Amino acid sequence: MTTAISSIHPSIHQLLKMQPTRMLMMARGKGKTIPIKLLSSVGTGFFYTTRKNVSQSVEKMAAVKFDPIVRRRVLFNEAKIK
Repeated sequence: MTTAISSIHPSIHQLLKMQPTRMLMMARGKGKTIPIKLLSSVGTGFFYTTRKNVSQSVEKMAAVKFDPIVRRRVLFNEAKIK
């Protein structure tokens, strides 16, 4: 059987022994999201971290979330992560 395959294509043994080719990965652009800190407006120092898409929301982010130190829902304002 191998002689019949070899007569069709002389380098069939080389093709069968070849390693699979590596895929080339294309370079991706930088992401448009940045990490931000949501700092409690009560002044407890408690904060949440999240990501924000800069191209879609230019203004500062604010959200009402739970502050476990005062055990209430309070306003959290965006601050830079240092």
